[in-house]
Amino acid sequence: MSVADKVKIITTADGSHSLLNETLHETYHSRHGAMQESEYVFIEQGLRYWLSHNNQHILNILEVGLGTALNAWLTFRLPEVQTRKVNYVAVEKFPLPPPVWQQLNYAATDRELFERIHALSWNEWQPVTAQATLFKSEGALQELDLPPLEFNLIYFDAFAPNKQPEMWTHDVLRKVVVKLQPGGVFVTYCAKGQLKRDLKALGLEVQSLPGPPGKREMIRAIKL
Repeated sequence: MSVADKVKIITTADGSHSLLNETLHETYHSRHGAMQESEYVFIEQGLRYWLSHNNQHILNILEVGLGTALNAWLTFRLPEVQTRKVNYVAVEKFPLPPPVWQQLNYAATDRELFERIHALSWNEWQPVTAQATLFKSEGALQELDLPPLEFNLIYFDAFAPNKQPEMWTHDVLRKVVVKLQPGGVFVTYCAKGQLKRDLKALGLEVQSLPGPPGKREMIRAIKL
C-alpha cells in the first residue's frame, strides 16, 4: 500500500491541514490546529529560543519526521533564519507523494518555497534558499547514517510513542542527542515521563513547558 493510500487530508481547528494516517489511526499534527502547534512547539519554543540565546552565524538543524514539511517551511521563511547559513537535515521514512502534498493549504504565501522543499531530491544536499541547504534523508532513522554535522537544534516530530514506540527508545534518542552541540536544543511535542528520564540520562537538562492548545505539556531539553 502506497503512502497516498494510507493518508487522508483533514482540516484542523485553526483551518490548516494535517494528514490522518489511517493505518496507525494517528494524525500528523494536533487536531486543535496543525499550524499553531508547529509554530508554538518547534518555532517558538525551539528555534526562537535558540536564536535568542545564540548569535552564531551557522545554524544546523535536524528534524526527525519531515512529514508535511510544515516545520521546515516555517523555519526557512523566518527572517532571523534567512540571515544565517543554515544546514537542515530532515529524516523521513515515508515521503509524501506530490498528489498529497500539493493539496496542503499551509502556504498562502511562500508557496514556491513550500513546493521546493518537497520537490528537491532525496539523499543529497540541495540549496533551498540563498543561505540554506537541505538534506532530505529517506529511510528509518535507526538504519540511517546522519550527515557529519553537530546540530544546534533538533525537532523531534515522530508519531506518538504509543503509535511508533521504536522511534522513542533510549538507543534512538542517544543516536540523535550525541549529534547535538553543547548548549544545543532538543524540542518535541511529547511530554512522557520515560522520555524525560531518558533525556536526563543522556546529559540533557529537561524543561517541561506548557503545551500548545489541547495539550498540557511539551518538552524542551538543553544539552549540558
